[in-house]
This record gives sequence, C-alpha cells and structure tokens, in this order.
Amino acid sequence: MFSLRNEPSSAINKGLTSFILKTLPLLAFAFPLVVLYLVNPFDNSLNVSAQTSFELMWKGRTFQLFFIWLIALELILGWDKIFSKVDIKKKSRIVVYAVSLILPSLYLFLEFTGLSGVIAGWSSQSSIAFAESMPLAIEYLVFSFFFCLIIFVGFDRKCLVSFVLPALFIALVGLLYIIDNFFPYGAFTPFQLLVPTTAFLAADVLNLLGYTTIIGMETLSGMPTIAVSGSLGTAMFAIAWPCAGIESLLIFTAVSLLFLKRMHISWKAKIVFFMIGVVITYLINVLRIVQIFIIGVQYGVYSQQVNTFHYYYGPLYAMAWIVSYPLIIIAFTLIWGRIRKPQSVPLNPA
Repeated sequence: MFSLRNEPSSAINKGLTSFILKTLPLLAFAFPLVVLYLVNPFDNSLNVSAQTSFELMWKGRTFQLFFIWLIALELILGWDKIFSKVDIKKKSRIVVYAVSLILPSLYLFLEFTGLSGVIAGWSSQSSIAFAESMPLAIEYLVFSFFFCLIIFVGFDRKCLVSFVLPALFIALVGLLYIIDNFFPYGAFTPFQLLVPTTAFLAADVLNLLGYTTIIGMETLSGMPTIAVSGSLGTAMFAIAWPCAGIESLLIFTAVSLLFLKRMHISWKAKIVFFMIGVVITYLINVLRIVQIFIIGVQYGVYSQQVNTFHYYYGPLYAMAWIVSYPLIIIAFTLIWGRIRKPQSVPLNPA
C-alpha cells in the first residue's frame, strides 16, 4: 500500500527533475542576460549601458534574444524525441555539466570587469576599424561554443546535431560582426555585390511613392548612394551591405536550410518554402531601405528617429520574419496535411 501511494509522487518528482534538466540549457543563457539587463552596468567597449545594448539589433545584444527564442523553439519541437534520455549518470559528468552551465554567466562577469576592455584594446592596436565592437562579436562566438558544450555534456550526443540551429545562428551573427569590423563601409566585396540591385529597387519604390531619387556612387568607398527629395525635405545615404540587410539573407539561408532539412516533406516542397522565404526576406530589406529614406526626409538625416530605425527597427523587421517563418511552415504543413488527408471510404456491404 505504501508503495502504491508513493507511485504518483515518484512520477511527479521524476517529471519535475526531467523538466528542470531539459530547461537548464535555456536558463544558462536567459538568466545571465536578464541579470545583465536589470543590473544595467555600463559597457565601456560599446560606450552604452547594458540595457541600451539590448535595444540595438546591429552591433548590439538583441540578436541574443532571438538566440534564446531558437533554443526555446528546439525545446518545444523536440521535447519528447530529442530529450527522451538525459545522459548524466556519473558524478564526474554531473560536475562538468554544472560547470558548463555557469560558463555564460562567468564570461559576462569577466567581460564587464575588464575582459572587454582588454579585447577592445588589442583590437585597436591591431588597427581593426571597429575595435570597440570586437568584444561583443567574440561574445557571440563564445556563447555558441558554450551552448554546444552544454548540450554535448548534458544530453545524448545526438542532441548536439538537433541543436545546431541556435548554435549556428549565434555564431553566424558574431562572424558577421567580425567581418564588418575588419572590412567596414562595404569593403567586403562578396557581401556588397547585391547592394546595387537592392538600391535600384528601393529607388523604384520611392519613385512610385512620389519621391524624386538620384542614384550615385561614393568615390572613396564605392558604396551606392541614393539622394531622395520630397515635399518635406531631402535625404541622402550611402548603402553598405549591413544597411541593405545582406546579413538577414545569410541568417535566413542558414536557419531555413537547417530547419527544412529536418522537415518530413518532399524536396520540392522544401525548395518552394525556401524560395518563398528568400524572396520575402529580400523584399523586406528593400522596404527597410525605403523606410529609412522616408524617415530621413521627414525628420532629417541625423535625427534620432533615423538612428533608432537604422540600428533597431529596420533589422528587427527581417529578424521577426526569419524566426517566425519556421512556425509558419509548421502551421501550413499541418493544415495542408489535414486538407489532403484522404477520407476513409466505407466498405461495400456486398
């Protein structure tokens, strides 16, 4: 009788333990980021407060929030299949797993107690153009490594393959930051190739909206420029690949390909989903350029409104689409599966 009474309690405790173990990789990154936001220390390398760094998409920490979202999405999608068995049996492995969980918090603590200054100083001595943002770029890469380590140590090794999406996402953002730091103002030619086409399309849209546009080219950097005139004023910007949203196309490509690879649908459907996503992402980037020129004409090229849109809301448009697209694909495939599901035919009484 005693054992029967304790069976439900034992099952609840086991379920609670499993739940905690499964969510620890998420908490390992969410907890220090929340603390960082609330404590709000001043980031000497970025020359802004910690809270302000979460309000910057480009060269800020907003991408880390999407990183947390992708971890949560993988947890939800693979709750039963991926985490059917937690691979922590030996005490030594438990210790290693516990240490790996505190590494993100420890790294942020070291960053704000002098490490970021050391990295920024070394970058400046190495003549890196945007030396002040190198600590943040390295932070993204380190987080990717820590996440892979946590999954590898704490769970079955197959989970590492399943969780490559958030790890690749955060690493790719850090790599893009580093490329821009070394090759600023559109100097990285492979990424700059699409920018002229994007600029011409944005100019066409502005013309349709009633603005007058003149497309030119900067002499020193070679970046395309657009001069826009309207009833409220004029605005002119040079367009580099980060401004044109090339980074969102790269991130979308990596995220969507990895996600579609795991989907149990035909390869033709995967190609269609991918192409639709690429087109929409590219059009969002075109509209992003259009919007910043409209704001520049209305409020001025050096206004706070332009600065806010350029560093936050503009990139946020594309990222919101990228992280929501996998959910759109899942919803569409479920609905389409129900529509295409053949109806059961009653047996012929004869």
